Amino acid sequence: MMNRKVIAYFFAFMALGMASAALGPTLPGLAEQTSTQLSSISFLFATRSLGFLTGAILAGRIYDRLPGHAILTGMLLMMGVALALVPFTSQLWLLTLLMLLAGVVESGIDVGGNTLLVWCFGEKVGPYMNSLHFFFGLGAFLSPIIIAQTMLATEGGIRLAYWVLAMMVLPAVLLFNRFPSPPIRARDTAVHGQHANRTLIVLVAAFMFLYVGAEVSYGGWIYTYAITLGLSTETAAAYLTSFFWGALTLGRLISIPLTAQLHPKTMLGGALAGCVLSMIVLLVWRISPAALWAGTIGLGLSMSVIFPTTLAWAEHTLSLSGQMTSYFFVGASLGAMTIPWLIGQLFESVGAVVTMLIIFITLLVAVLVFSLLIWQARLHQEAKAARLIT
Repeated sequence: MMNRKVIAYFFAFMALGMASAALGPTLPGLAEQTSTQLSSISFLFATRSLGFLTGAILAGRIYDRLPGHAILTGMLLMMGVALALVPFTSQLWLLTLLMLLAGVVESGIDVGGNTLLVWCFGEKVGPYMNSLHFFFGLGAFLSPIIIAQTMLATEGGIRLAYWVLAMMVLPAVLLFNRFPSPPIRARDTAVHGQHANRTLIVLVAAFMFLYVGAEVSYGGWIYTYAITLGLSTETAAAYLTSFFWGALTLGRLISIPLTAQLHPKTMLGGALAGCVLSMIVLLVWRISPAALWAGTIGLGLSMSVIFPTTLAWAEHTLSLSGQMTSYFFVGASLGAMTIPWLIGQLFESVGAVVTMLIIFITLLVAVLVFSLLIWQARLHQEAKAARLIT
């Protein structure tokens, strides 16, 4: 039963990845559908991010109070309905509301899947967590292919594409209805009036802010960076972006057996070292196309394990509740909104190199926060051990 339950989570995250990656490739079609310019409709990305942030704030409290599989099933069905309705929406304001709803439910699925998987496996969640996020990446990889093929089959229409993506929620929905939800976990009782727990939660959220901000910034700006500096053609820059996300997904697949053997702290330390080394290559040899490709692939592989392994490490150190996980996703959402925006504000005035400088500085600060995390976690464990002895 446990193996089949895990498959349900994997199907849910593959559907989530497909839905998350659908907006970009269909944006021109949605602009035509709503008789809107691309410059006007592009704010749907911000609307969806706002919905995701809202969902991250609310979802944890819900999972701490209600059966998780019922909530996940409802969120998946809502996501499927939202996707199915997109091709029928000819008014921009209605499409905006749908994207806001999509962001909320996608966040609920994301928070819920991560939280419930932790509750299923506890400190042994590492390999399962990396597998879960691999399936998210697989869905994000398959989504543009599905969209392209269905648009070709229907001579450019996006209706069939969104209907196919909407149907992808059904396998997970059917499987979740067959299995009971994991028992709801009470919040961990921290030492010294929960001060140690609150400090760790803030540090993990800050680490997520920095890491996700760096990841989204690189994936979002590497195309423009390469074109602006004349390091590649437009076609090659598109492939470069795909290779970054592909390396990130492949790295999660490769890391699955490693997470069963290595402590999350060791995995994170090695991944951060790989990120810093890749950024040094990108900065020192920034006029070399070969260094750009090598650094991009190295960064994708290094970043691949950080998000899922951070959650596994947090479970190893704290007894995670849904609300705690929500705080981490709030930090991640804010990072994804803030750091790419900062690069955009400075890109033209400072130059394209500001992209790599900001990402490099962000990762260096992430290393500092990670060091504080290790120190604070040791204090937390020592305090817990002293409490058990007394």
